[in-house]
Amino acid sequence: MTGAALLITGTGSDAGKSTLVAGLCRALVRRGLSVAPFKAQNMALNAAVTPDGGEIGRAQALQALACGIAPERAMNPVLLKPTGERTSQVVVLGDPQDVTDARGYGDLVPGLRGVVGEALADLRARFDVVVAEGAGSPAEINLRQRDLANMGLAEIGDLPVVVVGDIERGGVFASLYGTWALLDDADRARIRAFAINRFRGDPTLLDPGFAMLADRTGVPTVGVVPWLDGLHLDAEDSLGIADADGGPPRGPEGLEVAVIRLPRISNFTDVHALGVEPGVSVTFTASPAVVRQADLVVLPGTKATTDDLAWLRARRLDVALQARAAAGDPVLGICGGYQMLGRAITDEVEGKAGTVEGLGLLGHTTTFHPDKRRALVEGTSAVLGGLPVSGYEIRHGRPDRDEDIPVVAAGSVLGTAWHGLLEDDEPRRALLRLVAEARGRAFVPGEVSWRAVREASLDRLATVMEETVDVEALLAIAGG
Repeated sequence: MTGAALLITGTGSDAGKSTLVAGLCRALVRRGLSVAPFKAQNMALNAAVTPDGGEIGRAQALQALACGIAPERAMNPVLLKPTGERTSQVVVLGDPQDVTDARGYGDLVPGLRGVVGEALADLRARFDVVVAEGAGSPAEINLRQRDLANMGLAEIGDLPVVVVGDIERGGVFASLYGTWALLDDADRARIRAFAINRFRGDPTLLDPGFAMLADRTGVPTVGVVPWLDGLHLDAEDSLGIADADGGPPRGPEGLEVAVIRLPRISNFTDVHALGVEPGVSVTFTASPAVVRQADLVVLPGTKATTDDLAWLRARRLDVALQARAAAGDPVLGICGGYQMLGRAITDEVEGKAGTVEGLGLLGHTTTFHPDKRRALVEGTSAVLGGLPVSGYEIRHGRPDRDEDIPVVAAGSVLGTAWHGLLEDDEPRRALLRLVAEARGRAFVPGEVSWRAVREASLDRLATVMEETVDVEALLAIAGG
């Protein structure tokens, strides 16, 4: 028997599709249903690793968490990871396949249709409901013939479609109506409902707009989700980057964390857990002055290590990092950032830049290999007081030393090839204690559980959606 399914699309990128899918998944699970998320094609540099070593979008891993199940490859059969202005690595069913440009990707689409259709059918055969997420906008009519994520997916899976508009950006009724109007008759007939996200104020003020929208399109609006502050959920891509503040410190002083906002930053969710710690503020920046003054600087992951290293040097951020190291001020490099901190990088795989001099703050050199290391990992960290640590690896780069050591250090400079390491509460607090000691701060770590915070955010989101969206109508639309 084929399970129920529906597709949540948006009028544009960052309309809140990923978050609303997560909330809907949790709301349906509360009804006793088995639910799975799905995104046919995702373009994002925030990735996660499945238990069997597959690579999928991090948003789908979060949505799987909302469903109470382990993430799996079928939930995101095609993942595009930009490697430059016009090229992306193509990951199919969790495995890297090729690096191509937009025209080259178009040649791959016919073969990928079958992959997408089979992955969706597999999930529908095993779960009561599949909640699929679109990408960008379904009205990208210039790309309709090669679309796998929006109306193309709806056609492949014969899915009903819900279109979500972000009222925070303004023009939401024009965006919803324009999306509907630009589609051809067959695609337009699949749109079964509209919804509005991020509303502030009295939702009854929108009623005249809903009436006119329904009169012109025949499509009802099934809910208005309010603006929600303080949700601690993984963002899908860099449009979701936001500073964070954990509130008042427990002790006399707090800590300031500066995260260098690289052009092709990846897995910036690594620092999310720092932003819930009392007294810790997290700022994404490209300012050498901010980098120089912060208590901790994080050099995050990147999908274009040598290019972003050149960008960093062009802004003299390398000088600020070297000054920090000389002064004994803490720096933490994660994955690509860790690679930059070494003596040299040899890349004939991603950026094909050859050998490039690193920042020289750690003693390793990195060589990129064609095969990508993808795994869930665990161990103990001597640098963090012998504590057990865990995380995941997604990398082509292989250091020539200390590859299996979770955290390496030279003075105040630390590096790790592991993503997700700071999601473990005790290692995160151990890091903050090291930072406080190095900076002479009277900082007292909190007792916040990052995973509990994230679970509470999912529950809160689901509750709000149950209060503001006609979930039963969506379930009926899905065929459940």
